[in-house]
Amino acid sequence: MTSPGLTARRGGPLKGRVRAPGDKSVSHRALIFGALAQGLTEIEGLLEGEDVLRSAAAMRAFGAEVEHLGPGRWRVVGQGRFSEPTDVIDCGNAGTGVRLIMGAAAGFDLAASFTGDVSLRSRPMNRVIKPLAEMGATFLGRSGGRLPLTLKGGDLRRIEYRLPEPSAQVKSAVLLAGLHAEGGAAVLEPEPTRDHTERMLRGFGAQVQVIDQDGVRHINLADGQKLTGNQVRVPGDPSSAAFPLVAALITPGSEVTVEGVMLNPLRTGLFTTLIDMGADLRIENQRDESGEPVGDITARFSELKGVDVPASRAPSMIDEYPILAVAAAFATGVTRMTGIGEMRVKESDRIALMAAGLSACGVGVEEEPEGLIVVGSSGGNHPASGGAQIITRGDHRIAMSHLIMGLAADGEITVDEPGMIATSFPGFVEMMRGLGGDLG
Repeated sequence: MTSPGLTARRGGPLKGRVRAPGDKSVSHRALIFGALAQGLTEIEGLLEGEDVLRSAAAMRAFGAEVEHLGPGRWRVVGQGRFSEPTDVIDCGNAGTGVRLIMGAAAGFDLAASFTGDVSLRSRPMNRVIKPLAEMGATFLGRSGGRLPLTLKGGDLRRIEYRLPEPSAQVKSAVLLAGLHAEGGAAVLEPEPTRDHTERMLRGFGAQVQVIDQDGVRHINLADGQKLTGNQVRVPGDPSSAAFPLVAALITPGSEVTVEGVMLNPLRTGLFTTLIDMGADLRIENQRDESGEPVGDITARFSELKGVDVPASRAPSMIDEYPILAVAAAFATGVTRMTGIGEMRVKESDRIALMAAGLSACGVGVEEEPEGLIVVGSSGGNHPASGGAQIITRGDHRIAMSHLIMGLAADGEITVDEPGMIATSFPGFVEMMRGLGGDLG
């Protein structure tokens, strides 16, 4: 059954304090690490979106005890290994989940079959299949390495794998497989990607060596290491915090604070870019939670200006380019985003969908093979025209980005599949309404 559309309309200023939902990347990892570890792992602040719940179900299928104790509170008891599942592992829309779980499962003598929804079955898996196969895992499935597929693991050998393109998912899959490979594993990163896996490995008792040499990041994991259950507090997701913060920046008179946002320097590219654009962003109450830096971020309405976003910044904000494009639509001048070809193989072709959506809303935009150019509309004085119905192809970030745009555009904006928002941001609509947004 197709979910009804959702419409955003321009209204008054947005005001209030909210807490970002738990970080999706850390949430997936907390469940997987807890299942791989020996003993009890207690998790607070877990994102209870559909993607993460699929990973929780997968960990049960691999033999871990996974219990929901209350909002955001989970208990995982691992046996230090995965058992062979009795049924197909359905990862829904979770690209992070399936790639990390395949890496974790590859280290054990078992067979496991994986599938997902229509979107996930269309996404490439060869980038993670290739290094795992070099380590000794075997795969049987569709041409092009797409789901559904079956993995046969065990008897892995060490690999020193140089990432052909920046991907924290591939890096993490190799490191998780390396936990149970003879000789461990090493990953070489010409461009640093989010390091949640390295941080969490240390939190669960593993020794991870990270060295920067000749402009390349070398991550080495020795073999024979055992993980021990741990306590994890999941920080707020910067990718989710971006939506209410950008909404405040483009809606005249607004001031919004998002509490508990992860400030890992490999995840804050959007905030750096917004400040470059002239955004009034203030970060306070900085602290550490479970090995990750966090803080409270306040955004006030700002007269933004267009900028050239360095391609080198892409790994630290690859999920935030859709909402950045919305901010750029309300800026003065031109914003150029380059080196973002990875956006074409996310839940959808996000470059194409953002270009189409912005154009439908009266924004000047040019699509490039690995880039997007947005011509701003001079902010609150001359907002984007809006008045469009947006095709999202079931992509949650495309839906949320255009709804945020609708809160500040002249005409209302409707998205066709808002139900998919729950994959990463359950409670998004209620949060934005609570800040004063007109969504319905």
